[in-house]
Amino acid sequence: MANVTVIGSQWGDEGKGKIVDWLASRADAVVRFQGGHNAGHTLVVGNQTYKLSLLPSGIVTGTLSIIGNGVVLDPWALRDEITKLRGQGVEINPDNFAIADNCALILPFHRDLDALRETAAGAGKIGTTGRGIGPAYEDKVGRRAIRVCDLAHLDHLEPQIDRLTAHHDALRAGFGEPPIDRERLLTDLAEIADYVLDYAQPVWKRLKKVRKAGARILFEGAQGVLLDIDHGTYPFVTSSNTVSGTAAAGSGLGPSAVGFVLGIAKAYTTRVGSGPFPTELDDETGQQLGERGHEFGTVTGRKRRCGWFDAVLVRQSCAVSGVTGIALTKLDVLDGFEKVRICTGYRLRGKILDYFPSHAADQAAVEPIYEEMDGWSESTAGARSYADLPAQAIKYIQRVQELIETPIALVSTSPEREDTILIRDPFSD
Repeated sequence: MANVTVIGSQWGDEGKGKIVDWLASRADAVVRFQGGHNAGHTLVVGNQTYKLSLLPSGIVTGTLSIIGNGVVLDPWALRDEITKLRGQGVEINPDNFAIADNCALILPFHRDLDALRETAAGAGKIGTTGRGIGPAYEDKVGRRAIRVCDLAHLDHLEPQIDRLTAHHDALRAGFGEPPIDRERLLTDLAEIADYVLDYAQPVWKRLKKVRKAGARILFEGAQGVLLDIDHGTYPFVTSSNTVSGTAAAGSGLGPSAVGFVLGIAKAYTTRVGSGPFPTELDDETGQQLGERGHEFGTVTGRKRRCGWFDAVLVRQSCAVSGVTGIALTKLDVLDGFEKVRICTGYRLRGKILDYFPSHAADQAAVEPIYEEMDGWSESTAGARSYADLPAQAIKYIQRVQELIETPIALVSTSPEREDTILIRDPFSD
């Protein structure tokens, strides 16, 4: 049976949570493979709404849910999220939830540094969530991170703390902040250690067993391809690789495990935070898209910037991430527009481009080239088959498919799990 990897094909916030939840009900294991608790997934199941930042979406359905080694883990945020979900009746225990013991930890001074840098950046703000994700990844790559497995060996942590303080105390001094309180850090870690260690294990080994049994694994990405540290709108990106290939490295399984790559894309475009956005609409239409789509960040609550669908960006995302099929979400938000537009290319200083350039100055300077289509007045909300869609909505879907050079695998028409038009089943390949 096919495994499935779900990634965002825009700047995140594409509605991955609903799609992952829908797929998780048919999977045997769900794995988060990158990012931290800066991700925001909203699931609507019946009359319950669940907001997840760190836990894999499968946990709501009781599916085996795993945090892979590619994730940076804030242990206190983990405890808070588990407590909140248990309060909503979700069962979480070591039988259905596991954390890679080689995950790097997000620590309090990572959050401090994140906030200090962003405040000092002024007009150059990247728009981070301020949760310490970037600094934690820096320490991981700098080989000075404290990892989950270290929580079982706190008596031997002094050499690692030496490396951390040598780096961070100098940075903190530059901001006029006192050195890291080593004793407080050890006390905090000792207080949370047993809670985290209850779920810690070599998850690559557990996943190997799951895969050997022929089970279906669903890999759940955070953010979107356009926030990838290599392939995104640098420097306005996240601190990890968000492309599908990271599912292998971030979980401990080889590249053949990635399976069907399902890219999620809204029927329009949104972005939270700073950075280039060629199709952004600073007008009544942009406001309408935001209001109809309830466009506020799950994690930050920040208002999302809105614009028309950018086929150039999504085509590029599909190419660099090897997308097999696209899940098109929030089609119903376009209901009632007399005309709808799709960006098919860019103008840059007199030249026509069919790709998004790498340099920040070029990204900021491109002008979208639009193709205009008739809209539709009928409602698509809740549609569960092509027969339920207006003819013009079908034409829009087909044109998007042509322009992004990737087949549409399914269409989502509301936040409800079952309001989904399935064209190609990712798990059947």
